[in-house]
Amino acid sequence: MQEIEATPPSHREPTPAELPEGQGASAQPELGEQAAAGPDDASLKAVLEAIVYVTEEPATAAQIAAAIAQPEARVRRLLAELVEEYAQPGRGIMIREVAGGFQMTTKPEHHEAIRAFVRRLKPPLKLSLAALETLAVIAYKQPITAPEIQAIRGVSGVSALKTLLERKLITTAGRKNVLGRPILYKTTKEFLVQFGLKDLSELPTLKEFEELRRLALGEDEPLPAPVETPGGSGENRE
Repeated sequence: MQEIEATPPSHREPTPAELPEGQGASAQPELGEQAAAGPDDASLKAVLEAIVYVTEEPATAAQIAAAIAQPEARVRRLLAELVEEYAQPGRGIMIREVAGGFQMTTKPEHHEAIRAFVRRLKPPLKLSLAALETLAVIAYKQPITAPEIQAIRGVSGVSALKTLLERKLITTAGRKNVLGRPILYKTTKEFLVQFGLKDLSELPTLKEFEELRRLALGEDEPLPAPVETPGGSGENRE
């Protein structure tokens, strides 16, 4: 009796025509289109939330978009949604635009409780009254020279200027085109961050300025109101 050799099963891939309907050649492009589309809004929003959380300095929408290779318009739209979500009651932190970028901060209504906690952790960073007055003059009159600051305050403020420069709250802004070409001073991005301002248009009134500084730098007791810059100087304090 003649033996019949069994034919091994074929391992040939089925052709598109042999596949069930819907699993042909058209399925591959759909997978490619999904990969090219990138993350959906929910996933990307989670990434943006994480980025804003870890950045020490406010990150701009353009910086974030370039880093994650996403359109800036899409990043800005999702950041705006995050801002709205964090503004809802029941959250202790919020995302706000500060100094041109986005930063995660605590909500104002919780500042007193947070200050009480932080005071137990480390000594607060303080500015002297002279440094505060000098900073206020620069903030409202910038760019301004040291002699002009002295004329407003009524005293020389060399040590106060040095302190503010060391704290990176002010910086030089060239020289004024007058006799002697004195150095001009202006506030920095760090100043905006320290006081929680989006830009200089959000500067408070001079009476509010002291309270803002006290909250931002964690001082316990209020100091006398800063000197009013228009129309004359206050007490002579270096």
